[in-house]
Amino acid sequence: MTQERTGVATLKGNPLTLIGPELHAGESAPDFTVSKNLTESATLQDFAGKIKLISVVPSLDTGVCDMQTRRFNEEAANLGDEVVILTISNDLPPAQARWCGAAGVDQVVLLSDHKDVSFGTAYGVLIKELRLLMRSIFVLDKENKIRYVEYLGEMTEHPDYDKAIAAVKALL
Repeated sequence: MTQERTGVATLKGNPLTLIGPELHAGESAPDFTVSKNLTESATLQDFAGKIKLISVVPSLDTGVCDMQTRRFNEEAANLGDEVVILTISNDLPPAQARWCGAAGVDQVVLLSDHKDVSFGTAYGVLIKELRLLMRSIFVLDKENKIRYVEYLGEMTEHPDYDKAIAAVKALL
């Protein structure tokens, strides 16, 4: 049975139900399968040996998600080859690719959880009512231990970019 969490997230003050467990720093990161494009998948193991900043957004076609992805794209240039920034949403892969091209985003890896919602349910960010992912940040070390987590309580708010980047830099 899938765990449901209520009272932890809202959209403009309206309550949302998150599906999956709440993860914490120190735990092993669960594996997931997401789409790189319409025919290829990716798992956590595809990024083995890297420090991973996972930026989770509901949809790239909204203002906060757009700004969040652009900000981490800018930060990526200063983090080096040991770090990979993954942006995961339920947007379809062609829409993600189109958005990246239009936004000039080329430093982050965009992945889609649209097919199986494997990431959303494993990381406790799948919104039951919307089948979107709740805005959140996860930083994983090279051994896939969770070192930093931020679950946002309100979907329209920005994550703490500075704390997330500091968590990555602490692992370098």
